[in-house]
Amino acid sequence: MAEVLAPDPVATRLANLAELQRLGLPLPPETFPFVWEPGDLVSLRPTREIEARAAVLAIILERCFGMPPEIALAWLDDNRLNDEVTDFEFDFIKGDVGDHHAFALHLDALAALTWVLGIGRRLDPTSPPEPHGPLLPDFATGESFAHWRGRMLPAPREPELVAAVLDLYYCLDWAFLTVESAGGDRPGVLGSASIGQRRWGLEWATVLSGPYQDPPGGWEEIDLST
Repeated sequence: MAEVLAPDPVATRLANLAELQRLGLPLPPETFPFVWEPGDLVSLRPTREIEARAAVLAIILERCFGMPPEIALAWLDDNRLNDEVTDFEFDFIKGDVGDHHAFALHLDALAALTWVLGIGRRLDPTSPPEPHGPLLPDFATGESFAHWRGRMLPAPREPELVAAVLDLYYCLDWAFLTVESAGGDRPGVLGSASIGQRRWGLEWATVLSGPYQDPPGGWEEIDLST
């Protein structure tokens, strides 16, 4: 998708802080950095790349819930998606190496990606993801990656909107962690881990260009430490 001017970072942040207030969450300090600067450009990764990442996360979740490794590996190989799998993911898919719970949390990263693709309807920070079954490849019938893409016909959301929601989840990530560390009440049923996963998906899918922006990194290179 072509680059466009990113929305005003100050106006975007003010709107998102108002949303935090509506949810009864604490606000980050005034020094909390912006995600982009005035004049930066924003685009999304290529649609096929986002679709491939969503399919890989879907396979990982299937492995978490009982898909045999040989079936998962065969599906990836048959659909030429092996190059889209990170080393950590491959070790888990093949041999259950890694933190099973951490991989299961990718349900919320997948929710962010399906929302970006326009096949998920909502990304409500107070609610769990909508049922993913109809949105993902039908592994039980062996549906191919190409057939799934044709069936879903994604219509990715506007980059400016995705950037604004990324900024919201950037603020939500800080707020949820702050509330949890203080033992406070969270709005809804989600915890900071789920919010962080959604931020992960949004950050990976969003490409920002400007004097202070780094080139887009790989899935494992997304920095959620700030």
